[in-house]
Amino acid sequence: MSETAVNDRGALPFSIHPVAGRIGAEIRGIRLSADLPAAEFNKIREALLKYKVLFFRGQHHLDDASQEAFARLFGEPIAHPTVPVRQGTDYIMELDSSHGGGRADSWHTDVTFIDAYPKASILRAVVVPEAGGDTVWANTAAAYEHLPPSLRSLADGLWALHTNDYDYAARHLQPSEDALRRHKEVFASTIYETEHPVVRVHPETGERTLVLGHFVKRILGLPQADSARLYAILQDYVTRLENTVRWHWEVGDVVIWDNRATQHYAINDYGNQHRVVRRVTIVGEVPVSIDGKRSVSRTPKPHVIEEKGA
Repeated sequence: MSETAVNDRGALPFSIHPVAGRIGAEIRGIRLSADLPAAEFNKIREALLKYKVLFFRGQHHLDDASQEAFARLFGEPIAHPTVPVRQGTDYIMELDSSHGGGRADSWHTDVTFIDAYPKASILRAVVVPEAGGDTVWANTAAAYEHLPPSLRSLADGLWALHTNDYDYAARHLQPSEDALRRHKEVFASTIYETEHPVVRVHPETGERTLVLGHFVKRILGLPQADSARLYAILQDYVTRLENTVRWHWEVGDVVIWDNRATQHYAINDYGNQHRVVRRVTIVGEVPVSIDGKRSVSRTPKPHVIEEKGA
């Protein structure tokens, strides 16, 4: 059932349409911009906390500058710590399938290899394949909620080491030589390592969410083989179909997700077709475990990349 209200400008009706049972909603009747009235933006923010991922069709008016300006409504934007921003922008990371590393076909939460990883991401579709290229998101709060009680109790006390120096070839399906080289020379040009609780408390909703994904190197305190098996068990709960939503992109779509309560996967099924999306992320909070301990960075805090590049 959709939720409907009239926006503050008395124009098209603002309505919320859930897309899947546990995650995701499409919002209609709104034109995204930095000039949104506070009441209207608050509806978006509340919906984001509830549905975790929000979908907006037809936002063709947005360009790089207005996407960055809109993103600032959610907080302070932050550039990726190793990948240069798109030329002419301050914060935009471009994922272009024609360049190595432009296909994020592995389950992950954005940038968990730093301590205060982004709290939200705003992604805009610029070029989409005629077929394929969908993205899937998973609700990590629902995954935690549906763990068997004994496994939930075990997860509550676990910590994991996250790093951008992970086995790229093992986590991505048939990566190209160009993608492998870009991962090593660009994405992992500076190595970051951070210890996060496997279960964090969401700072706004109070929900408990699982902090996993492909940046996990190992679960601390366990032999590597046991760590890998336990990681796989917990990660399988995150990506159960019941906890996911899939979106078929159209040019001009914008998707916003709560990066503290989701993972996502860009489906690499479109061959040589061209796909370009542009992302802005928002500074997040250092995660806190259920017993009040904060994540610990093993490396210097990330900085904004000054160099501009394509």
